[in-house]
Amino acid sequence: MTESTVATDFKASRDEFAAMLDEQFGSSSRLEGTVVKGRVVAIDDEVAVVDVGLKSEGRVPLKEFAAPGQAPEVKVGDSVEVYVERFENRSGEAVLSRDKARREESWNRLEKAFNDQAKVEGHIFGRVKGGFAVDLGGAVAFLPGSQVDIRPVRDVGHLVNKQEPFLILKMDRRRGNIVVSRRAVLEESRAEQRNELLASLQEGQILEGVVKNITDYGAFVDLGGLDGLLHVTDISWRRVNHPSDVLGVGQTVNVQVIRFNRETQRISLGMKQLEADPWEGVELKYPNGAKFKGRVTNITDYGAFVELEPGVEGLVHVSEMSWTKKNIHPGKIVSTSQEVEVMVLEVDPDKRRISLGLKQCLENPWERFVESHPAGAEVEGEIKNITEFGLFIGIDAEIDGMVHLSDLDWNMSGEEAVKQYSKGDTLRAVVLDVDVDKERISLGVKQLSSDPFKEAVSGLKRGDRVTCVIKEITPGGIEVETATGATGFIRKAELARDRDAQRPERFAAGEKLDAKVINLDATNRRLSLSIKALEIEDEKQAMADYGSTDSGASLGDILGAALRQKQQEDKREDSTEE
Repeated sequence: MTESTVATDFKASRDEFAAMLDEQFGSSSRLEGTVVKGRVVAIDDEVAVVDVGLKSEGRVPLKEFAAPGQAPEVKVGDSVEVYVERFENRSGEAVLSRDKARREESWNRLEKAFNDQAKVEGHIFGRVKGGFAVDLGGAVAFLPGSQVDIRPVRDVGHLVNKQEPFLILKMDRRRGNIVVSRRAVLEESRAEQRNELLASLQEGQILEGVVKNITDYGAFVDLGGLDGLLHVTDISWRRVNHPSDVLGVGQTVNVQVIRFNRETQRISLGMKQLEADPWEGVELKYPNGAKFKGRVTNITDYGAFVELEPGVEGLVHVSEMSWTKKNIHPGKIVSTSQEVEVMVLEVDPDKRRISLGLKQCLENPWERFVESHPAGAEVEGEIKNITEFGLFIGIDAEIDGMVHLSDLDWNMSGEEAVKQYSKGDTLRAVVLDVDVDKERISLGVKQLSSDPFKEAVSGLKRGDRVTCVIKEITPGGIEVETATGATGFIRKAELARDRDAQRPERFAAGEKLDAKVINLDATNRRLSLSIKALEIEDEKQAMADYGSTDSGASLGDILGAALRQKQQEDKREDSTEE
């Protein structure tokens, strides 16, 4: 057989085979760009070999047999639809695509749904700029963030890879763009459910709902067509710091309708109302003066809240936290979740308030002090602070006592005496008084010694005549000192019987004079004297000794006679002494 004969026979066979293919499938040009059925004949190296009845098989990547985010499900012998991109490539293999087959099939189905305004099924499988990617069974659509739900949703994790209905808003097959909305589907279904729910909704009704969104102030619960607000204070009888501590998006909950406004269609819901109120009979459970253990749930600037049982909290005011630690933040005394023992101070069931005390469960250092240091006992401590009204002395590690300026020295003024002390000095003092209720200890330094004033006036009584030395002249009178060392004062009105003579300036410091005691207050250290009272007393005595006004003698005559008699008696005494 010649070479030309072989070539002629090969050409005839090829033409015959092409004719057979054309008879079975039509021309290759008609197959290209269409979806045909084939059979998986082998799986090798991440590809599936598919026979579609052409002169050669095609190789399709296994990933094209898997939905986004899922594993491929294909095996030898499966019948699959593929898209014929080319009859054959340079290697003589058919160029097939499972993705394009699915896409073509999906687009045909989606175009029909778009024209009929019908819903389509799909699932969110990824996040893209401005929204999310949705698989519609072979075609990828764009879901804007505003079209995910009726209300803004922060987290769509509960919707990912979950089959959901969507409505196609726009589609462009040539550009391959599809825009879908889940919100439109929800609004449509909610409208029907809303009407049914509104007709039957009543306050006090118990419903089942799904938590669809959580905020700082509560949670929105989908009741099936209507959303209700479950406020954070109505979630539980116990304290809830944030709704997310108790609830989660997608959680099914039973709620009670607390309030319902038909005009605004606003619904207030509650969960705690489905449980017994722990505040019922709270006065009997927590009587005043009783001690209980509780857990610190919250700390504020003004105190700490302690949970006595779930739903029942009491406040330990900062003033009731410590006997000795004042002006300190409660957080430095207790900590959150700490178990503490407290005493019930007051219960107000109407306002749901319980006042608790922490320090009442501890030993009162003021009571302990008064037992060991009664009035009159001596103490010693370091001067902790010096103020304008006294000294504060640290008696022990917990409490201080105060020495008032007036109790520093018997003779000096407090302002002068306080200058002798410095912060940090060790000082002895006497306990004057302990006020346990006001938490005050009064101390005295001058009381360590006896009062010199009392000693100086111990022999004096009202009406006595004393000889004094003038110490100081003031506009209101003169200050004098007795022979025994007691300091007294003669008011201006008591300087003389005659008003014209009642002038302090006619006296001089260091001058001696006689006066009468008209008032003696040893407790307040006051000695009041009077020259006027002494003159009146002398006049009465002279009248009694030398005559009366009825005899016709004048006061001058009587006093002159008395003076002359006194002079004569003095002369006789002088001559006797000689």
